[in-house]
Amino acid sequence: MEFGDLSTLITIGIAVFIFLRLRSVLGKRTGHQGPPVDPYVNRDRRTGAADASNDNVVTLPRHGKSERPQPESETDIAIAAIAKKGTKLNKGLHAVAAADTGFDPARFVDGAKLAYEMIVTAYADGDTKTLKNLLSREVYEGFANAISDREGRGEVVRSSFVGVDQAEIRAAQMNGRHAHVTIRFVSQIVSATFNSEEKLVDGDPEQVAEVTDIWTFARDTRSNDPNWKLVATGSDA
Repeated sequence: MEFGDLSTLITIGIAVFIFLRLRSVLGKRTGHQGPPVDPYVNRDRRTGAADASNDNVVTLPRHGKSERPQPESETDIAIAAIAKKGTKLNKGLHAVAAADTGFDPARFVDGAKLAYEMIVTAYADGDTKTLKNLLSREVYEGFANAISDREGRGEVVRSSFVGVDQAEIRAAQMNGRHAHVTIRFVSQIVSATFNSEEKLVDGDPEQVAEVTDIWTFARDTRSNDPNWKLVATGSDA
């Protein structure tokens, strides 16, 4: 063997020896190790890079009520036009509207004005048939008894309904399944009562009188009958 060949073998042997020593000290890479850490990279920079990776995280909405104000419903707006928010009347109207989804305070007032005129006129005319459809049993009995007493005395009422000047809701509440709404009416009426001899005993046939009534209407919100009936009458104190 030549000298050159011998020195080549020695060099190879030394290289193999060094490789084996390094392998025993460093160990084998299994593919599960993390990427090499550059010791010259500032620790804060490494932390910042980790935080930056959170830029792609989407924060889900938290449970609970949203702070964004909810839009007002048509019912809220209609009731607020009748009664200010936070008042007892506003809360009462909302309770009625919750039980009776068809309830609208403005339309209710319009209907109550028509019912008021019909009841006043029917009472003056002694029309108990019309009254029976518009009044609760207790109120009807009171009206019917008054008409009967009047007729028994031979008295006649001559009345002319001029109109309703004001009609405003004063109170509203739920009493179990029954909704109650109270309205104050201010009306103009010409009314005079004559006895059997045609003598004036009450009122003035030539004078328009201002009359104030406070009436309460009610209905069973679970009934298929949509009509309200007069359940209480009173005068302005």
